[in-house]
Amino acid sequence: MLILHIGNKNYSSWSMRPWVAMTAFGIPFEERLHWLDTPGFAAGLAPLSPVARVPILEDGALRIWDSLAIVEHLAEQSPQHALWPRETAARARARSLCASMHSGFMALRERMNMNIEAELPGRGWNPEVQRDIEVILRMWHDALQTSGGPFLFGAFGLADAFYAPVCMRFLTYRPELPDWAWAYVQAVAAHPAVDAWVQQGKAERVFLPEHEPYRQS
Repeated sequence: MLILHIGNKNYSSWSMRPWVAMTAFGIPFEERLHWLDTPGFAAGLAPLSPVARVPILEDGALRIWDSLAIVEHLAEQSPQHALWPRETAARARARSLCASMHSGFMALRERMNMNIEAELPGRGWNPEVQRDIEVILRMWHDALQTSGGPFLFGAFGLADAFYAPVCMRFLTYRPELPDWAWAYVQAVAAHPAVDAWVQQGKAERVFLPEHEPYRQS
């Protein structure tokens, strides 16, 4: 049985990506939740990963501690599932979108941290965040125009799982988006795997002060 180590569902965008992908494609796994910002967090993960961060996938004796490496491993081990698009060019574009998300958009990450439970319209925006948003929208638009939707490459896949946390940020902070982008955000949010993560995240009711500057005590 695969074991996926994750952080709080309300906050952990990196954990969300492989969890949603595995759930969406029916890949069986056992979830191990590690509460962020607790004394035992790093100690509990240190035996599993040199970076002691989530997510971590255990596949027997193999431990994989990077979200993109995790989903690449899943795609290799489960070729019966179209985690990546089957068509070569589409697969290359999907990998490009995921790699861009994996390595970029630092202003969006820092100013609009994922906080599923919160409603913070207008918070976090600045010109640097807007530049990140515009790049994301260009990538989404090109993919949706080519595939015809409703997801980036037609059917739900790894690219959508990787951008699910961005969709969560947009729902929390409500930046200005064109109607077609909101339609995509809503389609991702309505996917059963994404909705399951969201509902479980909202049910946690564990709030970290660092991520909750606007919550009243």
